Amino acid sequence: MADISTKQKILNASIRLFNENGLANVRLQQIADETGISVGNLAYHFRNKEAIVSAVNETLNDDIKEILSAYRLFPNLIDFDNQLSKYFSFLEKYPFYFLDLLEMERAYPEVKAHCQQYITKMISQIRKRFDFNQQRGLFIKEPYPGIYDVLADSIWVLMSFWMPQRLIRNEEPHCEGRFKQMAWSQLFPYFTEKGKEEYDQLIRPMLNQHFS
Repeated sequence: MADISTKQKILNASIRLFNENGLANVRLQQIADETGISVGNLAYHFRNKEAIVSAVNETLNDDIKEILSAYRLFPNLIDFDNQLSKYFSFLEKYPFYFLDLLEMERAYPEVKAHCQQYITKMISQIRKRFDFNQQRGLFIKEPYPGIYDVLADSIWVLMSFWMPQRLIRNEEPHCEGRFKQMAWSQLFPYFTEKGKEEYDQLIRPMLNQHFS
C-alpha cells in the first residue's frame, strides 16, 4: 500500500481536530503539530485555514455523493435502510459538519452552496421514495395534500441533527440502531398492511440486531 501523502495527512489531521475541538477553535499550528510537520511545511500544501476547509469540503462532497448514489438500488425497503447506514457512517466520520454547520455556512460560502444542493437532493430522494412505495402498495395515499412533503422534510431534519441533539442530551451519539429506529418510526404510521409485512420481514430483524 502506498504511503499517505503529506497533503492527505494534513486533511486527516484537520478532520480529527475539527471533530474534537470544533472548526473555529482549530489553528494552523495545531494542525501542523497533529500532522507532525512545521507550519511552513503545512503552508507549502495549504496557504491558510480556508484552503484546508475547502479541501475538506471536497472530501465531504465525495462522501455525500456516495450517499446520494445509494438510491433505488434495491426494489424494496432495504434500499432506504442501506442509505441510512451510509448516512450514519457520514455522521460518525464528520460530526463537526453538523455541529458547526451554521458557522461554516457563514464563514465559507462555498460550503453553504454545496450544502444547499445536497439538502435539496436528499429531501427530494426521500419524497420520491413515498411515491415509489405507494405505487408498490406499501404506503397509504396521502391523508391530506402535502403531508408527504412535510414528512420528507421532517426525516431530513431528524437525520441531520441526530448528532447535536444526542450530545445536548448527554446521550451516546454512536448508536446506529437508535438512529435507524427513529427514522423508520416516522414512516411506520403510513404503511399499508403490505408495507407492515415487508417492514417486519426485511427491516425489523436488522434493527433488532443492533440491540441484541
